[in-house]
Amino acid sequence: MPGRQGLTVTTWNINSVRLRIDLVARFLKTVRPDVLCMQETKCPDGQFPLRRLKRLGYPHVAVNGQKGYHGVAIISRLPFTATDRKSFGGKADARHVAVTLGEEAGLRDPIKIHNFYVPAGGDEPDPDINPKFAHKLAFLDDVSGCVELQPAKERAILVGDLNVAPLEHDVWSHKQLLKVVSHTPVECEKLSIFQRSGDWIDIARTVIPEPTKVYTWWSYRAPDWAAANKGRRLDHIWVSQALGDRYRGIEIAREARGWRRPSDHVPVTTTIET
Repeated sequence: MPGRQGLTVTTWNINSVRLRIDLVARFLKTVRPDVLCMQETKCPDGQFPLRRLKRLGYPHVAVNGQKGYHGVAIISRLPFTATDRKSFGGKADARHVAVTLGEEAGLRDPIKIHNFYVPAGGDEPDPDINPKFAHKLAFLDDVSGCVELQPAKERAILVGDLNVAPLEHDVWSHKQLLKVVSHTPVECEKLSIFQRSGDWIDIARTVIPEPTKVYTWWSYRAPDWAAANKGRRLDHIWVSQALGDRYRGIEIAREARGWRRPSDHVPVTTTIET
């Protein structure tokens, strides 16, 4: 296979892959990323829509699912050299899957892609009274200490619904959301520690620096999400330093939030020069 000129990677919290498989198909037919990383698939491994995805041109699939909750998957037009899944935060819930693309995918040097679904954390930002928030904080501590997520000179990409909007302009109102889960200071600091621990580059905020607002999620609770525009940047693409001069921008498919029966998250895409 000849060497590839670019690798296009998308991350998308699909909020039930079986319920929204038609939206997945619509996106794949239009954008044609090489790799789509999905979160909150809410699907046991044995019920993942493999046949539909294969017909769409994505025969290579790595899944880590469970019935009704959580779940992550990586689907690809390119073959994997290896797959991996890990548990963090003291629970064996389905929140991580990773693949390695190598020579079989046309890459001279391999690239590892990590796909994460960080716990949402519930509504009350107090770990003493909210076990879900305590689990989220423990999860972020655990990933920060994971040596495999500290790629040093390796070529790696980390994507997913990290469920934290870490910067002031990653939310519609910094002041009003300081005590709202996903933007509390303790979460933002722990995500920052995670990013620093691996020396990861946050593509979105490198390409679109503050004070520009950037959102990837809009609540279902808003009667008119577009008019209110009370978004948060929960979905992230990070690259290791070895790919720090290799990415070509970022695309946030805001229009997908307006599709029929949408996810509350939208696809986020980058292309890596390989």
